[in-house]
Amino acid sequence: MSLTLMTILFMAITTWLTRITGYLLLRDRVLSPRLSAVMEIAPGCVLITVIAPHFVTAELADIMALLISLLAAIRFSLFPVVIISVVTTAILRYLF
Repeated sequence: MSLTLMTILFMAITTWLTRITGYLLLRDRVLSPRLSAVMEIAPGCVLITVIAPHFVTAELADIMALLISLLAAIRFSLFPVVIISVVTTAILRYLF
């Protein structure tokens, strides 16, 4: 199994485990409005940490993909933004 495939697999497992753990820990609790807002915003914060390094790149394709991702984030929820970001980055890197 390639290192890239193993990395993706471990990232997927880790993501799944954090979601399940959060659900199990918080399922019987009533969250305050403030904590609920924090929990809703957390996935966006994680996404930003993934794409933020592209702010310092000199690659035109990455900068354009970042701008498209930011525009998509204004309009759509997290899952469509991730799909748009990945597809846009792949297409732009192929073209440039």
